[in-house]
Amino acid sequence: MNKWKKQFITIYAGQAFSLLGSSAVQFAVIWWLTIQTESAVTLTVASIVAFIPSMIIGPFAGVWIDRYNRRTVMIAADGFVALSSVALGSAFLLSENPPLTFIYLILLLRGLGNTFHGPAMQAAIPMLVPAPMLTKAGGWGNMVTSVSNMLGPALGAALMGIFPIAAIMLIDIFGAVFAIACLLFIRIPNIPQSGEMPHMLADMKMGLSAMRANKPLMAIFPAMMIMTILYMPLGSLFPLLIRVHFGGTAWHSGAAEFVFAGGLLISSFVIGVWGGMRRRFLMAALAIVVMGACSLVSGALPAGGFWVFLFCCFLMGSSGTFLNVPIMAYIQETIPPEMMGKVFSLMMTAMTWAMPIGLIVAGPVSELIGIDRWFFWSGLALMATGLACRLMTRRYDALTMLPEEIS
Repeated sequence: MNKWKKQFITIYAGQAFSLLGSSAVQFAVIWWLTIQTESAVTLTVASIVAFIPSMIIGPFAGVWIDRYNRRTVMIAADGFVALSSVALGSAFLLSENPPLTFIYLILLLRGLGNTFHGPAMQAAIPMLVPAPMLTKAGGWGNMVTSVSNMLGPALGAALMGIFPIAAIMLIDIFGAVFAIACLLFIRIPNIPQSGEMPHMLADMKMGLSAMRANKPLMAIFPAMMIMTILYMPLGSLFPLLIRVHFGGTAWHSGAAEFVFAGGLLISSFVIGVWGGMRRRFLMAALAIVVMGACSLVSGALPAGGFWVFLFCCFLMGSSGTFLNVPIMAYIQETIPPEMMGKVFSLMMTAMTWAMPIGLIVAGPVSELIGIDRWFFWSGLALMATGLACRLMTRRYDALTMLPEEIS
């Protein structure tokens, strides 16, 4: 087996267990909030606070990621998230109903760890994987993520029926420890540095210049922003749609999460084997259209249409892979290694800023017009965004074409 494959498998083996624990904890906390409040505004606030660290320090995180070893950054981030689970588990042991403000604080701290971990992970992969294999590697990595996200909610739902919520935090802690142990066996090269202390604004401007110089990336960027504004609130409001519109329970919510992750899993396997369409930006535009169609159908279903909704969840999960993997691989192929942490941080920060825009509108409006109608109109807008994405990016098909695979 090639050396890069061994390292790739090792790093994702650890991430699989870490993501499993995080997914179980995320499900338990969100469902607990749903049961306690049945409020779209509460779920909206919970989603927003998790993204605040990325919104504020995200643009600067990439500067540090490109200055320090990316393995070290990931280890520190995993450890920080594990400590937040220790704090949350302790709170649930001391009180069955800890204050919402404390829950929000823990979600904010977990978001801080993810602000560094996500860009560091994306920036590290192209240092291990040959460029022509990045799309397939992205598919396999996405498949690992999907399995963890698929099993996490099911595990969380099952444990909530047996143990107190504090016990679920142990899964996240053990997962983080295993992920850190796996990272210790990985060697990620350092980026050559001048030895000077980072100049935050100057380095951030370098990342912006690298993005702006990449015309295909700038062409698809507006569609990604609009898609994020429209799509991210849907994920946050899934539990409320299930409970209020379909009259579901924790089991139904867990089933929806399981099927959604199943769509991610199967589509990731397909990408890992097939590699995707050579016209990668066309594939991304079609994925946005499919997302929109599924959201529209979900909002149009009657209260008894939960099983059709599950099929829509599967397609929405699948479309996420066909949207994200080709774009991430294109960035990894075309951005210089010394700029990659900055670019990924800037991209993720921009997407994070887009999320609250949708969430701030989605929470109050969905309570006013009904959660089902919000899904319907968001789906229609997503379909229009996918069509606009294709019009904006078709001129760059030749530049963004999937490269030939190496032997």
